[in-house]
Amino acid sequence: MIELLSGLILLIAGAELMVRAAVRLATRLHVRPLIIGLTLVALGSSAPQMAVSLQAALTHNPDIAVGSVVGASIFNILVTLGLSALIIPLRVSRQLVRLDIPLMIGASLLVFALAWNKELGHIDGLVLLGALALYLGLLRRQSRHSARPHAEHPQDPQASWAVSVLMIVGGLAMLVFAGRLLLGAAVAVATDLGFSERIIGLTVVAVGTSLPELATSLIAALRGQRDIAVGNVIGANLFNLLGVLGFTALVSPTPLSVSPNALDFDLPVMLGVAVLCLPVFYSGYRVTRAEGLLLLGLYLAYGLHLLSFTTGMPLAGKLERLMLFYVLPTLLAFLFFTSVRAWRRQHHKRDVP
Repeated sequence: MIELLSGLILLIAGAELMVRAAVRLATRLHVRPLIIGLTLVALGSSAPQMAVSLQAALTHNPDIAVGSVVGASIFNILVTLGLSALIIPLRVSRQLVRLDIPLMIGASLLVFALAWNKELGHIDGLVLLGALALYLGLLRRQSRHSARPHAEHPQDPQASWAVSVLMIVGGLAMLVFAGRLLLGAAVAVATDLGFSERIIGLTVVAVGTSLPELATSLIAALRGQRDIAVGNVIGANLFNLLGVLGFTALVSPTPLSVSPNALDFDLPVMLGVAVLCLPVFYSGYRVTRAEGLLLLGLYLAYGLHLLSFTTGMPLAGKLERLMLFYVLPTLLAFLFFTSVRAWRRQHHKRDVP
């Protein structure tokens, strides 16, 4: 209990520092906070994921290494964005819809394709890292086009930079340490309950390593920094899929094995959740509270399916049929309707003189 409370306190404090540092850096670098959220904040909050995946790969636990990345990608979109939208409807930048969301979908599809042979080897790791380098190049180019006008800074520039760097280092250290505290306690409990490595990776480890992203986005939403709240999630998913999984596959002594269950269920769900972002974000370029509840409901159904499947409950088959034949068709029809309506509304505005 002490570890849990200490971890939560450090998590909130570290997230607050990271958000404050991100806003300061956006001002100092004359770029929009979205760019900082997609890069520095996302990279910092992905540090626990990198540490856990590398440790799992080096100790020959590939199901945890792969499952934690896949589970974190699902958790970040459905839970982190869902809870953030409940706090305040999230404004979505057009850059996210036109560039970053399609790239996240492409990264999910790339991981799915590379894992089709049931393993991720060194060559696959190089491919993923190469894709990350291309994404960072695109972001660098985008940051130049979206640069803000220079503002006057009466304070000492050197002191301002030093404070920003110290805030980032301090916030990141708190997030990593807090993640380790919470993760250690959660894994111990899950292991005692007899869960498999795949389930532990998809749920306990994924949630534990995603807590920095969750805390950062929630604090950003509470402070009104909605660009950081959304950009942190999309950027973290891209860093996790391309950077964490790529580097882990590259340095792992043996290829990372991908279980048949992950290919049949987990990876398709991850890809579907990434695709879901496009119509949700495109309909009005915002995530409403109703859509936040929808995202949280989908994660609840996903978690119930994993739990019932692991424990062998008859509920698993019923949930799967309910999702496949009722919930998903209804959801797709609703998203198609809202996307068409948003497209017509935007084109109507263009046609009005």
